[in-house]
Amino acid sequence: MDDSQPELRWAPLPPQPRRTGRIWLIVGLSVAALAIVGLLLFFLLPRGDAPTPSESASPTPTESTTPTPTTTPTPTATPTATTAAPEPEPTPALTPPPATDPTVEVFRGQVSGWLNSAPRGLDIIAGASGQDALPVVDTLQQDAQRLSDAQAPSSIASKWYDGVTDYAQRLTQLQAAITNDSGVPAAVDAARKSVTALRSLVGL
Repeated sequence: MDDSQPELRWAPLPPQPRRTGRIWLIVGLSVAALAIVGLLLFFLLPRGDAPTPSESASPTPTESTTPTPTTTPTPTATPTATTAAPEPEPTPALTPPPATDPTVEVFRGQVSGWLNSAPRGLDIIAGASGQDALPVVDTLQQDAQRLSDAQAPSSIASKWYDGVTDYAQRLTQLQAAITNDSGVPAAVDAARKSVTALRSLVGL
């Protein structure tokens, strides 16, 4: 067995093939492509400063004559007469129409019911005992208020309202007499005379 190793010798490397021709070919093709693209862009893109056929065919209109300046008259301010607004007419005060003066006959028909119930109420009070007569007195006092509110004829108005005032006072005295249980018969007689005078005034 031979332990000797083969002797290594350095041999020169073979020269690599030159690629210069391929590089120049690629560069030439690139330049040609760029030139073609430039030509296409030059011919296809519209140029702004070049006149179009329609523009070159139609002549540019020019002003024929210089327009003559026209003078516009200056409007003069016409003084307007200021008219004062008319003052509103005063609204007449609305006065209610005068109330019609009823006749004695018409007035009698209005108050006869209250005047006719007064003697009967006084009779009930005279026959009642103690506080039982007070509700009847209250009813007669309400009727006396209605007699005072009624519009009496002008011919008897003064006597009527004086008589109603006297009758209302007599009823107040009667109420006090019943409450105090003293002098009831005399108070009933005084109220009866007062209402009888009212009945006579209207012809009842």
